[in-house]
Formats: sequence, structure tokens, C-alpha cells
Amino acid sequence: ALFAAGLFPGILAGLSLLVPALYLARKYGWENPETTERPPFWPSFKAALPALFAPVIILGGLRSGLFTPTEAAVVAVAYGVIVGCLVYRNLSVRSLFELMTDAAVTSGVVMLIIALAGIFAWAGTTLGTFQHLADTLLSLSDNSWVLLGLVMVLVLIAGMLLDAVSIYLILIPIVLPLMNHFEWNPVWFGILLAMNIAIGQFTPPVAVNLMVTTRIANIRLEHTIGWALVFIAAMSVSLLLVALMPAIALWLPEKLGYVVGPW
Repeated sequence: ALFAAGLFPGILAGLSLLVPALYLARKYGWENPETTERPPFWPSFKAALPALFAPVIILGGLRSGLFTPTEAAVVAVAYGVIVGCLVYRNLSVRSLFELMTDAAVTSGVVMLIIALAGIFAWAGTTLGTFQHLADTLLSLSDNSWVLLGLVMVLVLIAGMLLDAVSIYLILIPIVLPLMNHFEWNPVWFGILLAMNIAIGQFTPPVAVNLMVTTRIANIRLEHTIGWALVFIAAMSVSLLLVALMPAIALWLPEKLGYVVGPW
């Protein structure tokens, strides 16, 4: 149900990013169709076809139940290696070893964070700390929209500092009592959390995803902050629309026969 519920919010988020990107590109002349030579469409499409099958295989396997989301990551990596080595021939044994080394270092850091977050979540649940925090938040207001706004601010701040997996492990025990108390739809609430965390991952001071993209583009992080704020604002608008209109997230899974609960 969550997978289906993310389709239209994802499209909405994509459009909210597309509009400012197109506006800025036209305003600053980053791409002028009259002077920029575009590659032929069909040769480019044929060359990209093997890579385009990757999302088809992943989404098809997930939708059919052939593999789980975790197994889908393995399938995606295996397919990418096969296509890169045998079709495009731009992956060598040396480059594969370097990629595996980088992945091991990154995964080690993430696994350490997940382990510590797991200990934190277990301790907070065992000691009742999370329940006390939830009770404290409930004491601030009886209005569900006010509490939802506070939760979204809390999730955004966490997204600015931590990775997504750690946020889920740490904050879910805190916000779950609030969700049950106000009877928020769990599917809709899960989509709001995912969108808000995505916004936080591009928001300074840490901006985990922004650090990754700046490394790929080989530019300094501080040079992108002003531009990133434009897209953060656009994503925030899409988040607000999904919060105000739950049907954006819940209509499709309900039509597909999933039990999504009351809106």
C-alpha cells in the first residue's frame, strides 16, 4: 500500500522540482535549444534501452512479489554490473574493485549509525522515554494539525542531521503514539514522513544527499545552498498539498484493493 501510495506524491514532487529547474535554466541560459546540438533521439534511446530495463525489472519484481525491496537492491546491482560489463563495456575489474571498496566504506558508516540508532531505539522504548516524549508533545496542544506541524518540523530537523534509516529507527517509536492518538491514516502519515525526510536530506547544515550530489558534480557544498533552497521550497509546497489532500496518496492504493483505512 505504501509503495502504491507513493506514486502520485512522487509525481507531484517531481513536477515541483521540474518547474523551478526549467525556470532557472531558461533564466540563466544554461541550455539554449537553438545553440545546443541535441543527439538524435532514436540512437540515444536504443543506446539507453538496456539501462532503462533496470527500473522495469525492479518495479515489476516488487509489484509481482518476486523479491523484497532489500532483494531488489541486489538485483539492481547485479543487473547494473552485467549491463556495464557486457553491454556498455565501461566497467573493468579494477573499477569494480574500486566501487566495491567505496561501497564497503559507505555501508560501514551507515551500518554503524543503524546499530547505534537501534540501541538508542531499544533503550528509549525500554525506559519509556519515547512515551514520555509523546506525552509531552500531546500536552502542548489537542489540535491534530498543530501536532502534525510539530512532528513535521521535528522530522525535518532530524533529516537535516541524520540519514533516513536512522531517522525511522529513532523517531518512529516517538511519533507512533501520536499517530494512534489522533487516528492519522498510517499510509498517508508514512508518505508525509518519507517526503519530509527527503527534504531534510537536502537541507543544510549537514544535507547528506546534497553532499553526495556536490561530490559527483565536483563543486563545493556552500556554492549550492542558495540554489538548493529554491528546490526545498518547491518540495515543501508538494508536501503541504499531500498533507492537506490525503487523496493524492490514498486514492491509488484504495483503487488497487489495498486496505488503507479511513481518510
